[in-house]
Amino acid sequence: MTENSLNAVVSQRVEVAPGLCILRVVPDAWPDNEFKPGQFVLLGLPGTAERCPMSEPEDEPPKPGKLIIRAYSIASSSVHREYLEFYLTLVRSGALTPRLFNLKIGDRLYISPKYSGFFTLDEVPADANLILVATGTGLAPYMSMVRTQLVNRVRQRTAVIHGARNSWDLGYRAELIMMERFCPGFSYLPIISEPDKEPVRWGGHVGFIQDLWRAGAVEKIWGAPPTPQDTHVFLCGNPKMIEAMSELLEAQGFKRHSRKNPGQYHVEEYW
Repeated sequence: MTENSLNAVVSQRVEVAPGLCILRVVPDAWPDNEFKPGQFVLLGLPGTAERCPMSEPEDEPPKPGKLIIRAYSIASSSVHREYLEFYLTLVRSGALTPRLFNLKIGDRLYISPKYSGFFTLDEVPADANLILVATGTGLAPYMSMVRTQLVNRVRQRTAVIHGARNSWDLGYRAELIMMERFCPGFSYLPIISEPDKEPVRWGGHVGFIQDLWRAGAVEKIWGAPPTPQDTHVFLCGNPKMIEAMSELLEAQGFKRHSRKNPGQYHVEEYW
């Protein structure tokens, strides 16, 4: 693939915080397979594309004429075909994100022609409760899930647990708060690990996601502990969080899911 492969245009760019942005992209032609919430596509830009001012210098210049390509989960709902939305964090030393962060409305980029990935709700029973656990931009596939699920009113109970360093890093916070207020059975539990840096006192949960789980935060909201018999848990984000949560879940009888060996907790390892 070369610079002539750019087949999509940026329709909107929202700065969430320094180093965090939401990018909406419209393909010239939509992928021909069905999009399932939780899936991803490949995004790409040529090495000649400029890097954003916050990025670090590259050790080696990219090969001329070739695209730099990476996988990104889709945050938009599968119900509407207006755009594809991506929640991005800047890797200052990275090859692609500094170029993605430099994009402006109207700029072009590459999107792969098919949706990919198995981190979806396909193999979750329709009557199971959901707990969607994320750090940082690992929230992206869950935004697609909850946006789609709430429209279809499928689940009885859904909880989103989102961890970040500070409150300004909690992307989609306002939307998730609105969902919690107006959607019965939906709960949002944000938690930050660096409250001392907050300019205004943070009144929410403090620490790490595994601390929230040990404290029984979901049980307090639901009135009963989540169990492997009635709940599926999804994990996406920092590998340390995934490792810690996996240990806690397995100690409570949850089994890691795979297509060959079905279980009750699902892991997306994109780091």
